[in-house]
Amino acid sequence: MNLLLSFAALFVSYANGANDDFKGVATLYGSKILEYRKALIWAIATTFTGSIVSYLLATKLLALFSGKGLIEQNVLRNPAFLTSVALAAAFTVMLATLLRFPISTTHSLVGGLLGCGIASGGLTSLSALGKAFFVPLLLGPFLSVSLTMILYPLLHRLRAFAGIESTYCLCIGERRDVLIGAPGLLTVRSTGLRVSVAEEQHCRLVYAGSFLGINAQRVMDFFHLISGGAVSFARGLNDTPKITALLIAVTFLSPRAGLLVVALFMAIGGTIHSRKIARTMSFDITEMNPGQAFTANFTTAVLVIVGSIFGFPLSTTHVSCGSLFGIGIVNNTAKKRTIFQILLAWIITLPVSALLAAFFYKLVAK
Repeated sequence: MNLLLSFAALFVSYANGANDDFKGVATLYGSKILEYRKALIWAIATTFTGSIVSYLLATKLLALFSGKGLIEQNVLRNPAFLTSVALAAAFTVMLATLLRFPISTTHSLVGGLLGCGIASGGLTSLSALGKAFFVPLLLGPFLSVSLTMILYPLLHRLRAFAGIESTYCLCIGERRDVLIGAPGLLTVRSTGLRVSVAEEQHCRLVYAGSFLGINAQRVMDFFHLISGGAVSFARGLNDTPKITALLIAVTFLSPRAGLLVVALFMAIGGTIHSRKIARTMSFDITEMNPGQAFTANFTTAVLVIVGSIFGFPLSTTHVSCGSLFGIGIVNNTAKKRTIFQILLAWIITLPVSALLAAFFYKLVAK
């Protein structure tokens, strides 16, 4: 059974990386600061760093997700319990990844604890579970939407006060048409000069001017890059202890070794499966320029890091998506259909993972 629990914990680590790794750098890709591969490398590197640092800063989350105080100890010591929780969360998150829905691993683990706690008869307090988990999960997106909507206008006014203007590009060049002649023969013919003003989807918005004597665009790109890394760092800090709690519960691994193994499998999952979630997070929620993207990242990073240190199980997914929702509301480009689908996925995450956990518990506890 310990072997099955280890597999389940590694599987949920892999699924977490697949669904979550790219979320921190989605704005870098969506606003064309970095191409996909470079953004993914930055995400994995900073997430891994956050995972390692979580050993020092996120010990409260490690204790919280061990289930102590929520589940009867005799049930909690049964490897079948945590195995079922991990399997349920892993399958829920992996299914959402394949369907391109960014959902919360935290939410899935909570659903697993609830379903398995009910199935085993070991749930000590439903109200304690709600206070410890549900309240932070519900507050996260509301806080991130609100803070983003407040912060962006302030930063926008600060940019205007500093005399930094946003500009678009004017594209001038020779237009050429390719003519197909005989089999294997292509002819290129010039048809004159073409002039066009490019929209955001064709070229990057850039900032003209300087800040403290440094090119404004370089300053923005630098801070945007740092903010994306900060979100990924915060995600590693927040998510790794939750999964490690499952891995070390009834195995020989120490917390430090457990964190390292979880971080490694998160990186593998992100490397293989990030592209679908990258598309949803980067382009399908809202349009954004670099300043708006930086605001969303800054809000997410601050909320998740503070939550991790104080032991609040905020969902990085809920917070990061909430920040993007806030940007969409501010710039009036929110893609309502995608947002509705994501919210619906969030609603069904908990019952799906709870039902799966109950099913797996009945299966493996025999």
